[in-house]
Amino acid sequence: THRYDGFTPIEETMQALVDIVRSGKALYVGLSNYPVDRLREAVAYLKARDVRPLIYQGKYNMIARDVENGHLEAMNELGMGFTAFSPINQGVLTNKYLNGIPADSRAGKGNHLQASFITPELLENLRKLNAMAEQRGQTLAQMATAWILSRPEVTSVIIGPRTVEQMADSLKCIKSAPFTAEELERINQILK
Repeated sequence: THRYDGFTPIEETMQALVDIVRSGKALYVGLSNYPVDRLREAVAYLKARDVRPLIYQGKYNMIARDVENGHLEAMNELGMGFTAFSPINQGVLTNKYLNGIPADSRAGKGNHLQASFITPELLENLRKLNAMAEQRGQTLAQMATAWILSRPEVTSVIIGPRTVEQMADSLKCIKSAPFTAEELERINQILK
């Protein structure tokens, strides 16, 4: 189930998932974009009916870290894997915005990313991260993808490129040197 809607009772949604699994139409259950308390409630309902929720999917990257406020801990306790999406935060964690907002970009078009998100403070931080990526011999997108892959809580990542070139660039991250403790701390300090 992709999103908790706040209106449909959890029991109704989870029972539909139980029924789907019991009918053989699905083998496993995954949840996405649930508040932590509702996630725990949903998982308890499913487990009480012998349906094991396998994975949780959430937005996670160097900038968007809301899942660090309880979700990652809950998934660990509940025995679920975690699939991260948007590792480059809709292109923000690339070199695309370092010199302004291109007209053909998501922020330029206002498609799911508003230009107001690209603040002077964010640009300053992106430039610092880009310099760090260059020191590592990477693009910012490669470093951002390598960062998410380095997270022990992450089971898998949906990289979501728009072009083959973007995919090829992002995939180069698998040849990245591991992050040092100092580099991880520096990223945290930049994005504080």
